[in-house]
Amino acid sequence: MDTELNAIEIRNLTKRFGNFTAVDNISFNVRNGEIFGFLGANGAGKTTAMRILCGLSRPSEGEGTVAGYDIRNEQEKIKRNIGYMSQKFSLYPDLTVGENIRLFGGIYGLNDRQIREKTEEMLSMLDLRQERDKYAGSLPLGWKQKLSFCIALIHDPRIIFLDEPTGGVDPETRRRFWELIYDTAEKGTTIFVTTHYMDEAEYCDRVSVMVDGKIAALDSPENLKTRFSARNMDEVFRIIAGRAEREERP
Repeated sequence: MDTELNAIEIRNLTKRFGNFTAVDNISFNVRNGEIFGFLGANGAGKTTAMRILCGLSRPSEGEGTVAGYDIRNEQEKIKRNIGYMSQKFSLYPDLTVGENIRLFGGIYGLNDRQIREKTEEMLSMLDLRQERDKYAGSLPLGWKQKLSFCIALIHDPRIIFLDEPTGGVDPETRRRFWELIYDTAEKGTTIFVTTHYMDEAEYCDRVSVMVDGKIAALDSPENLKTRFSARNMDEVFRIIAGRAEREERP
C-alpha cells in the first residue's frame, strides 16, 4: 500500500456484529489533498466504516492505513493525526470562542505560543475577532460550523473527517462552508466528507456510494453521471441506493 501517495488505504475491510455484516469486504483509497465524498443511505454501513477509519472501532477483517497508521494496531496515533467534525455542534457552548480554541489547542498538544498564533489565525480567517469573548453557544449556526471546522484543523492534521457538516444550514452558508473546504484541500489537507446533500457530492473529486455494506460505485461525479445516464448526483444516488435489499439497521 502506497501511503506516500494516499492518505487512506483500505483493503477488504469487513465489520460484523454477530450475524450481521455492517461493512462487507470494501476496498478503496483516498489520495492526498483529495476531497472524497462517502455516501450511503441510512443503514448502508458508511457510519460503521467511518468509525473504523477514525480509530474508534476495529475491523473484523481486512487491513488498511489512515494518515500512514494501521487501522488495527495504531488507533491512538490515528486519532492524534486526524481532525473530525460532526453535524452536531461539539464545542463547549458555555465557553467563549477564544476559550474553546485554547482548550482544544491544549487537547491536541499545542504549546502556548502555537495556541496564540492559531487563535489569531482562526479569528482573522473567520472574521470573528469581535466575537472572541462571546459564548460559542450564542453564535449563529453557520459561524458555529465554521468555528468547529477550524478547530478540527488546529493541529494541522493530514486528514479531516467531516460527518454531514452542513446539516441544517441555509444554502448560502453551505456555499461559504465549501469555500473553506476547497481552501483547505488546496493547502494539501485531505477531506473525507459524508453528506445527504447531493449537490455537495458534485463538489467532490471522487465519490463512493455504499449499498448493503458494499461500495456499489466509486468515481468522479462526472464519470458517475455518464455511467448512469443521470443529469445530476441526486439521480445517480437514487439509482444506486434503490438497489438496496437489506433493512435499515441502527
